[in-house]
Amino acid sequence: MSESVIAGRHAVKELLKTDSDINKIFIQETVNKHQIKDILDLSKKKKIVVQSVHKNKLDGLTKERHQGIVALVSAHEYMPFEELMQKIEGRRANIIVLDGLEDPHNLGSILRTCDASGFDGVIIPKRRSVQLTDTVAKTSTGAIEHIPVVRVTNINQTIDQLKSSGFWVIGSDGSGEMDYREIKADTNTALVVGSEGQGISRKTLEKCDFVVKIPMAGAITSLNASVSAALLMYEVYRQQNPAGGE
Repeated sequence: MSESVIAGRHAVKELLKTDSDINKIFIQETVNKHQIKDILDLSKKKKIVVQSVHKNKLDGLTKERHQGIVALVSAHEYMPFEELMQKIEGRRANIIVLDGLEDPHNLGSILRTCDASGFDGVIIPKRRSVQLTDTVAKTSTGAIEHIPVVRVTNINQTIDQLKSSGFWVIGSDGSGEMDYREIKADTNTALVVGSEGQGISRKTLEKCDFVVKIPMAGAITSLNASVSAALLMYEVYRQQNPAGGE
């Protein structure tokens, strides 16, 4: 399972008219933008990331005649946010929100832990984030087939929607004053984990109801993103599924 590459102006234009999950569009930096205005307008309307690159980048993606434009189509379907909300309606649910995660191995590992800990879905942004790729699928060891992944345009607006649906939003950051073991996970819970290098963005951190930290007893000051996510998810699991229970 890997991203599909669609090359050529006509092919990309027709692709934009469908409901395909397009991860990104690459445009050769020397292309006359007026000649592909219709493609750029459709991309903007559908909020698809368009990036100008050197011709070598496009040549490396496809052997076809690309005419200076290539689209990358998701290897796996995303679930619409509204569909996920309908799926969990009427019961306690847990979701993890990934703010700018970049490493596909981390996303794959998080999907695997979601499946193991009973989480209901993963939410990622369309921009500045790893998407569903072959590496993600392989690292997830099959979990990608069971855990819905929702891709949204605006993480902060999505957090507002989660709050309106009864979720408590808990962010993980070294600046947090609360130990992650002190969270109360007896209701709908949305965990927010940031990028590997920058963590959670300031505006997103401000949206969180609580900000927790993971104690670090050694010389290293931070954990891998997927490890942090796993600790948080299993703390939620521990509270919602006490040892000895059915």
